[in-house]
Amino acid sequence: MSTTLSRQRPQCSSVYGPVKSWRFGRSLGIDPIGSVSTCSFSCVYCQLGKIQHMTTERQVFVPTSQILDDLRAIMPLQQTDVVTLSGSGEPTLALNLEKILAVVKKVTRLPTVVLTNSTLLHDATVRSALKLADTVAAKLDAISSNQLQQINRPVATINLPGILEGIEQFRQEYQGHLAIQTMVLSSWTPDMLEDYIQILQRLKPDEIQLNIPSRPRVLVRQLEARGNDNLQSPPYLFQNLKCVSTDILASLATQIHDAINIPVNYPAMSL
Repeated sequence: MSTTLSRQRPQCSSVYGPVKSWRFGRSLGIDPIGSVSTCSFSCVYCQLGKIQHMTTERQVFVPTSQILDDLRAIMPLQQTDVVTLSGSGEPTLALNLEKILAVVKKVTRLPTVVLTNSTLLHDATVRSALKLADTVAAKLDAISSNQLQQINRPVATINLPGILEGIEQFRQEYQGHLAIQTMVLSSWTPDMLEDYIQILQRLKPDEIQLNIPSRPRVLVRQLEARGNDNLQSPPYLFQNLKCVSTDILASLATQIHDAINIPVNYPAMSL
């Protein structure tokens, strides 16, 4: 994205919520991307809708000073369990990610979480910045290159082997809590489950999070969708996504947990 476009973004609050999260409790959102949704993926289930700008180029989207001002404006925090960096796209695209995490930890004194799609973990500066986070939830939806294209629809330079290598390298360096987050959109075959378990054995996460689309997918970009917790009837055009049943998630979770003895969490239940 050009610097000119970035400067033309209308200013909006970089802080939103707290949002109810089945994974993290009451989560205050920090959006380091801003008003133009920007990501290296355009996932079929993304609650932001079609990503407006797809890229792997890092830059400063929201100045750290603005995030600090926005945080100070809502202090002191109430009924907040964690602070989560996510928002309007892929947070590791923010070149000031390390500074943002440092400011958030200093001001809020709450545990910090970064939700990442894992595509930039090959970058040593990204891995270094993420070391400040207490928890990193790294996306892994695809077990094959075909699935990556169908589900995550990445920019052309991204491939599954590169994603796996990045997560593996980050795991070797990161001392915090690493979760692998996987969106389950359909039933898995036994071969798919076996391949997934083999990948998890390689990556050695502290936790696995099996997820389903809980928020509707907007049809036209809405800033509010980044943290919308009105799941049933948001005040804009949206598409409800078909979900697999909790029974399917429970079965997958049990089989994964039994195979590798790593905690597996999913909506409404955990092992």
